[in-house]
Amino acid sequence: MGNNLKDKSVLVTGAGGFIGSHLLEALVRSGCRTKALLHYNSTGNIANLNHVDKGILSEAEIVFGDIRDGYFCDNLTRGVEIVFHLAALIGIPYSYVAPESYVQTNITGTVNLLNACLKNDVGQFLHTSTSEVYGSALYKPIDEKHPLQGQSPYSASKIGADKLVESYCRSFGLNAITVRPFNTFGPRQSLRAIIPTVVTQALGSDEVRVGSTHPRRDLTFVLDNVNGYLAAAGRTDLGGETINIGTGSSFSIKEMIDIVSKILDKELKVIEEKKRIRPEKSEVLELLCDNSKAKDLLGWSPDHTLEEGLREVIEFFGSIDVEDSSAYHI
Repeated sequence: MGNNLKDKSVLVTGAGGFIGSHLLEALVRSGCRTKALLHYNSTGNIANLNHVDKGILSEAEIVFGDIRDGYFCDNLTRGVEIVFHLAALIGIPYSYVAPESYVQTNITGTVNLLNACLKNDVGQFLHTSTSEVYGSALYKPIDEKHPLQGQSPYSASKIGADKLVESYCRSFGLNAITVRPFNTFGPRQSLRAIIPTVVTQALGSDEVRVGSTHPRRDLTFVLDNVNGYLAAAGRTDLGGETINIGTGSSFSIKEMIDIVSKILDKELKVIEEKKRIRPEKSEVLELLCDNSKAKDLLGWSPDHTLEEGLREVIEFFGSIDVEDSSAYHI
């Protein structure tokens, strides 16, 4: 799926992240001249890019830096035709502890990139949003017209970033699309997320310790998410659009655990821990995507079932030493 991107000069911010690393692989395979931005660190850790085939990785230019620096963003985007913007602080619990850092990275960092794209005549800016901006659903399934609700500092920072992207389309004519994934999962995801949390526990024990098991999520496999980006990339007729990427089905955390139990062929005891439960007014009870816009405008639909995706996650986490890999604890 996707448009002809061969020989396009592209930049992926957040390329060392879970989704970014999979997207980078797909772009290199599509024949793009790919630049990968990773957050600067003193050890040169390339995070999830360690799991990318070395032949593919050698085709990409790896750059370390920080989108909070406008001067850096200016230099970074020179000669780039398409920016895939995935760099963000994403952990919801930490956003209660250090909300200002989310503003600096998710809002100021995005503005720096938008300004750089305007200055350097970048042809397209693909911005990554999140279904968390919708908060607890006022109606479902959730379409792109659903009100935005800042139920955590993280979601508020993403709402701010989304609206700034919209404003740069309206004010300055920037060709920008906001891709709004629902709950993406798959190999390489951080242990912050619920599915790796469940899977890694289930692989080593008959007990699974989680927060609330009642919330329902629209769980989208990462390669389906990547196909959404590829379908939007290179389009000149979608500037200003926001497009949901999700399956159109929701599962409770308990139902997801039951599928993991079935795949592993073992009975799992589920223990709810209060320390893992979000603040009451901050918990999002259900996210269910209306993906009709993605189908209509992009010709996109998911290719993987939840069980198929969970099998991939189990295979991945069963093949690595989680304790020895810092990428899953960030």
